[in-house]
Amino acid sequence: MRALVFAVVFAASLVPGVASADAPPGCRIGSTVVTGVMDGSNWAPRTPAKWRFADGEAVLTEPGTNPGPPRRPFEYATLTAGPSFASVQVDAEVRIDAPVTLNNRDVIITFGQVSDTRYYYAHLSQDNTIYPHNGIFVVNDADRLRLDDQWNGSVGAPPAITDAEYHHVRVRHCVPTGRITVFVDDMSTPLMTATDRTFRLGGRIGFGSFDNHGRIREVTVTGTPVTPR
Repeated sequence: MRALVFAVVFAASLVPGVASADAPPGCRIGSTVVTGVMDGSNWAPRTPAKWRFADGEAVLTEPGTNPGPPRRPFEYATLTAGPSFASVQVDAEVRIDAPVTLNNRDVIITFGQVSDTRYYYAHLSQDNTIYPHNGIFVVNDADRLRLDDQWNGSVGAPPAITDAEYHHVRVRHCVPTGRITVFVDDMSTPLMTATDRTFRLGGRIGFGSFDNHGRIREVTVTGTPVTPR
């Protein structure tokens, strides 16, 4: 079992990807790092019976059930280890376990979460042709709202995951500017981008699915801890 590692890295240059060309000038994510978090004691699932934590993976073993209004993802587990983060970067390997014959298959990464009805999420799907798929969304005590620049009303960014393999995903959120970027495998060019300042105090991150199932491993969270008020 890997132990939780929680450290402050004083030289931001030692943390991969804390700043890049896609971020506005002067926007640095921060240098507090949380890793080694794959033990189940570090996660709080909405429905614990649907999850398995073993062999360095967090596995959503079956689709969640609709939690009722507002319209939002059905099931996710919140990372409780380490601090809540304002600006944050999440790096992880994720996999969709639903059959590739199911076009709407998905997983999500949540961030800036302050409650079960207030958070952002990146939806990673095989389908990019309908509103709730393959985009960046906000849930703010109301039905999820699409934010990403790539959606044109009928099609969005190229499908994020089209197979049953693990993929390196990076989600970066700069709170002062509201800039959100999502990368899949190619860390030099974001797959999705958005700018939104609904939640400016930061929150927790998590992993799950809207209405399918999948898994995550090798999670590293880098950022700026929320300052107590």
